[in-house]
Amino acid sequence: MSLVIAAATVYQREAYTSPGMTLRFEALIRLLERRLEEASLPGAEAQIRMAPVRNGALERLEVRNRSCREAGVLMMLLPVEDAPHVVLTIRRDHLSQHAGQVSFPGGRREAGEPLLQTALREAQEEVDLLPGDVEVIGEMTPLFIPPSNYCVYPFLGFTRQRPVLRPHDFEVDRIVELPLSLLLEDSAVRRERWTVRGEEVLVPFFDVAGLQIWGATAMMLAELVALARDDE
Repeated sequence: MSLVIAAATVYQREAYTSPGMTLRFEALIRLLERRLEEASLPGAEAQIRMAPVRNGALERLEVRNRSCREAGVLMMLLPVEDAPHVVLTIRRDHLSQHAGQVSFPGGRREAGEPLLQTALREAQEEVDLLPGDVEVIGEMTPLFIPPSNYCVYPFLGFTRQRPVLRPHDFEVDRIVELPLSLLLEDSAVRRERWTVRGEEVLVPFFDVAGLQIWGATAMMLAELVALARDDE
């Protein structure tokens, strides 16, 4: 873990190491570029594995023909000692929605704004990542989030040099650089019954590095994991 100083405030920038499998950054980027050039992505088939189950039925993920708010998010990869890490944020505890949850940099689309521009703008606002530093691989599978009525459009990008990131938004408490290899381990996924908005729900989540990553973030990560495994 290292400390980053910004605006006279000391922030935590957490980078975890993985004792498990070896995953090389450049090899992964080449794999992901090839997979995103193919005709289809793992898509909802991968995402739905991490979808909370309510009343025995899975939420529908399809964004087509939805009257919804739109958001762009950046699924960002960077190298830490040649190991690919995913950039995640932890939201501040005082927020009225999703307090303390793990998420990707991202937010609501502004009028007339391309969704990729939304993802890059939000990443700059939240973690001080310059859009020009990001190499975009492509768009991942969008998904619909019923509780918030958002259609979320994720974009996959990377930097070959590890940038200095800073929490730069009132919503972001911490930045986490998580080894992708941790998410690939069989023990990474757990399932528990939680009470969510007053309803008992079976929730799958990634339980890694002291974090519980669930909901839309976990569902998007599930597609990335499927691509990285190259066996879906």
